[in-house]
Amino acid sequence: MSDSPLLDGPASSGLELHSPQRQLIEWQMEHADLNALIDQASATVTPHDELRMRRMKKRRLALRDQIAALQLRLAPKEPA
Repeated sequence: MSDSPLLDGPASSGLELHSPQRQLIEWQMEHADLNALIDQASATVTPHDELRMRRMKKRRLALRDQIAALQLRLAPKEPA
């Protein structure tokens, strides 16, 4: 058996395959990857890359909104 709970299997896993927490992590990773790509591409933007840049920025904004919405949903409710 592995020391990592994520590698032991679905029954003992801390994060299920399709859990909201896992989705949040995946979106955060994709957002970070897009940030890096946009930063790298912005240094050498050519006219034919403008459409690609706009699409990446639009996807990054959509991811940010999805991440924020999911974080709100996962946040513990404060007692009244």
